[in-house]
Amino acid sequence: MIFSTTETVPGHEITAILGVVTGNVVQSKHIGRDIMAGLKTIIGGELKGYTEMFNEARSQAMTRLEEDAAALGADAVVGIRFTTSAIMDGSCELLAFGTAVTLQP
Repeated sequence: MIFSTTETVPGHEITAILGVVTGNVVQSKHIGRDIMAGLKTIIGGELKGYTEMFNEARSQAMTRLEEDAAALGADAVVGIRFTTSAIMDGSCELLAFGTAVTLQP
């Protein structure tokens, strides 16, 4: 499966648009990470627990996006975008979406 944030895949011609595909995940960290993050906001710096949380969420969302595209018979997903939203304190939703397409062989 080819993934692209652009609307095309260089060197390939898109033969069919199969539709919008998505992958999302709502993720949170345990209370210990939240306490440490709260302390870190006092002195500043990267909140590594939350960085890890977003990396895990992005990976899982991309896996789900790929599964959604594969179910449609796609060769690629173009125009991939990510969006996030806070669901509640300490948790977030990460949504990956794009357009599933087939490519000329």
